[in-house]
Amino acid sequence: MKYYDPKRFRSQDSLGYLSKMAHSLMHDCADEILAGHEISFMQWIAMRKLREGLALTASELCRAMSHDNGALTRMLDQLEAQGFLQRQRSEEDRRVVTLKLTAKGERKLDEVTALVVGRLNEVLENFTRGELDELTRLLKKLIGSLQDWRAQRDGEAA
Repeated sequence: MKYYDPKRFRSQDSLGYLSKMAHSLMHDCADEILAGHEISFMQWIAMRKLREGLALTASELCRAMSHDNGALTRMLDQLEAQGFLQRQRSEEDRRVVTLKLTAKGERKLDEVTALVVGRLNEVLENFTRGELDELTRLLKKLIGSLQDWRAQRDGEAA
């Protein structure tokens, strides 16, 4: 089924534009609430991914965040310099460097998570629980479709 018609397509109504705008505005909103707390929204996301076990190394974190490798390395350097993160060589494979939050990083994450969640709840006040659940379900479905497309493309290229 085709959803977009080239003759009636409006960029302002496209999923790409709408998701990009929501993403950008959410970052601005979260960065504003985190200003003065020694941490950016991207750093908070990275720390959440580490705590939740969604990444153990810088390369895994890069993939989990869909983030540029160089920018992520600089961000990890900052987190380490602030004492929020530790890099540790793997005992099984010395080439692998794992990432671990320090006790200070865990405390900072607890402190700022309450702020971020509070702001998200403010922004979502106009949504019912059902609307938010449906939006989340649909976004996950869209992400799954795009990941399937990417896997198919990568399979054809191989």
